[in-house]
Amino acid sequence: MKASEFFALPVSLARFAKFFPPAASPWEWLNKIGAALETVEFGENQPKIPPGVQIEGRVWLHPSVRLPAYATITGPTYLSANTEIRPGAFIRGHVIAGEGCVLGNASEFKNCLLLDGVLASHFNYVGDSILGNGAHLGAGVICSNLRLDQGEVTVRLLARTVKTGLKKFGAVLGDRAEVGCNAVLNPGTLLGPRALVMPCTAFGGYLPADTIARVRQSVTTLQRRD
Repeated sequence: MKASEFFALPVSLARFAKFFPPAASPWEWLNKIGAALETVEFGENQPKIPPGVQIEGRVWLHPSVRLPAYATITGPTYLSANTEIRPGAFIRGHVIAGEGCVLGNASEFKNCLLLDGVLASHFNYVGDSILGNGAHLGAGVICSNLRLDQGEVTVRLLARTVKTGLKKFGAVLGDRAEVGCNAVLNPGTLLGPRALVMPCTAFGGYLPADTIARVRQSVTTLQRRD
């Protein structure tokens, strides 16, 4: 399974292309976020920082990044043009965001790669995850990144299970994947491009492109998106 089956690195993040090869498994990209951030020269062309926004460590903000009255941003972090940070956001480091993203109010982000136009607008947790271009998390969506037994996270594909070698791994969302309000994505979840998880659904495993996951009578079912 290749990253190119889920998304393409946008032009806004082309400087990091060598760290995120399209032929690699998408979860392999997670271990490259730190190395990619090591190549950034921090501290230039920063926007005006409001008094209530706490900046810690090496943080690069495009001048057009919109900052709220209060938030915490810990480095290393790289936020591209026209990205919006909303009140109470907690960015915990090792975060790369493309253009036009929304990192929402009271939302937490840690060791994640957000491609262009990602919307995680309200009360989300995004840990050890990759969100493709135009991916959208409804209010209260959680990308759970640690198994209850704290063991290795595996990926359950349609015909086999794959070991990732990772103790912490949240979710991979393909381009324009959608997750409804208050849904939970279990560790090692993969959503193909334009896949949709209905609200209040706990989903784990692999959801192919253009497919819907919904809960009916406590059973998760899959159907094609029209």
